[in-house]
Amino acid sequence: MKKIKVSAISYLNTAPFAYGLRHSSVFKSIELLYDYPAECARKLANGQVDLSLLPVGALIDLPSYSIVSNYCIGSVGPVRSVALMSNNHLSDIKTIYLDYQSRTSVILVKILCQNLWNITPDFIPLKPSDNYKLLTENEAIVLIGDRVFDAENYFSNVIDLSNEWYNAYGLPFVFAVWATTKQLPMEFIKELNSGLELGVNSIEKAVDEFSPLSISSEDAICYLKQNISYTLDEEKFKAIKLFQTLSARLN
Repeated sequence: MKKIKVSAISYLNTAPFAYGLRHSSVFKSIELLYDYPAECARKLANGQVDLSLLPVGALIDLPSYSIVSNYCIGSVGPVRSVALMSNNHLSDIKTIYLDYQSRTSVILVKILCQNLWNITPDFIPLKPSDNYKLLTENEAIVLIGDRVFDAENYFSNVIDLSNEWYNAYGLPFVFAVWATTKQLPMEFIKELNSGLELGVNSIEKAVDEFSPLSISSEDAICYLKQNISYTLDEEKFKAIKLFQTLSARLN
């Protein structure tokens, strides 16, 4: 039987999912790939994978899709690992460099600029070779994932984008969902969700297996338990819908 290709995000926040998939019966049925979020989206859209932990910002690009799990990468309030960073006050920011690894965070920061902060900076895509330490006056950068852990102590002003969203709209934020553009067997979906459940309930073990770890094991466990919310519930579906509505209204 041909294995189902699965694209998972390579960040620490996905470690419980990856652990659960590797240590459950579904693993024999899949080829598990690790990518940054934008690549997860590209591979699913191009048909290179069958299932993806898909950034919600990419859902609008798909003519049809199915969300096959009640697990996600989300947050209720601070997420820590998606942030706008600078050494300036928010009102003084003239240029924002955008993380090439995630379209969702790009859309989110634009929504916040337009609807909450009332600023109109220039947006410039960040290149992989760019060094965040070279930011000059009136510049800021959006960083996501594990790179935030390295950068968060370098800047005097770190704005948690998920927390800003929560304070503005009273809703959690969803960064990625398990989605497919194909008709996957129901038995596979059942095994998939059993594996994801195992992982969410095995955070300490997932951290032990994750490498490279850029923060202490204790800090990583705290981050996964306190900042990441893995259940895709009704409030999170509301948040996805609002995000898509506000995205469509961007200037």
